[in-house]
Amino acid sequence: MIRPERLKKGDTVGVIAPSGPPNIKDVESAAHFFRDLGLHVRMGKHVDKVHGYLAGSDQQRLEDLHAMIQDPTIKAIIFARGGYGAGRIIADIDYSLIQANPKIIWGYSDITYLHTAIRQLTGLVTFHGPMLASDIAKENFDGLTQSMFNQLFEPSQLIYSEKISSLTVYNEGDAEGILVGGNLSLVVSTLGTPYEIDTKDKLLLLEDIDEEPYRVDSMLNQLRLAGKLQEAAGIVVGDFAKAEAQMDLSLSLEEVFHDYFSKLDCPVLEGFQIGHCLPHIAVPLGAPANLSTKKKTLIVEPGVS
Repeated sequence: MIRPERLKKGDTVGVIAPSGPPNIKDVESAAHFFRDLGLHVRMGKHVDKVHGYLAGSDQQRLEDLHAMIQDPTIKAIIFARGGYGAGRIIADIDYSLIQANPKIIWGYSDITYLHTAIRQLTGLVTFHGPMLASDIAKENFDGLTQSMFNQLFEPSQLIYSEKISSLTVYNEGDAEGILVGGNLSLVVSTLGTPYEIDTKDKLLLLEDIDEEPYRVDSMLNQLRLAGKLQEAAGIVVGDFAKAEAQMDLSLSLEEVFHDYFSKLDCPVLEGFQIGHCLPHIAVPLGAPANLSTKKKTLIVEPGVS
């Protein structure tokens, strides 16, 4: 495990878009948040490019990522938004470059593919947290979500309890392991590839948006058939936004969760405000963590050194 170096006031963070094209006005507006934290902000060369549903060509997006990684003045990379596209460049990333230049990498949603590949090929701890255009630029970007960036300046243990949100137990127990995962659909998309997520003895975080119960059912079933749920030490169920059924006859999301999680031999706790939601609790992926259904807590060790 490699923890990136903490930020200090006066440091420079880089902003790139490895997936979908962000609203540039929103990106520029959100950049003021980092300046208010005492940081400088540098935009990627191609962050404003648009290529259909992609933020520029594969080569342009890859070039921005490599440029930010190898630039010693860039201390953190904050992604502009998710969408789709990170998986298209995953095989061409220079992971030895990342390992030789470990730094803070922060984002979520489609960025799950990057988190998974980078962690498994380099050992670098990365951060599942809110991004510029999709979160920070919003009018309801709240104080609790803003405070999540403090963990980048000072190593601090994250303690998530019901003081933040109500949590539901689907299977009892306590477990320890490094925290992995992220967006459910992206986790599933790694299966059968060289970047297939390793969940053995890990705490698996799952969240998603715009997926009806039958779609969540299908993806959880694929993870089950691949052995990924059974291998996990515990399951951390984050926010599933806009998951209402659009068909007349449907199982509820809670019934789907019960079908898959209550039969496991590991603790499962649901209701974490992690994902496509505000407040949005940011967590370091690849850091050691403890999940307790008795205490209803998720405790994650610091992600920076």
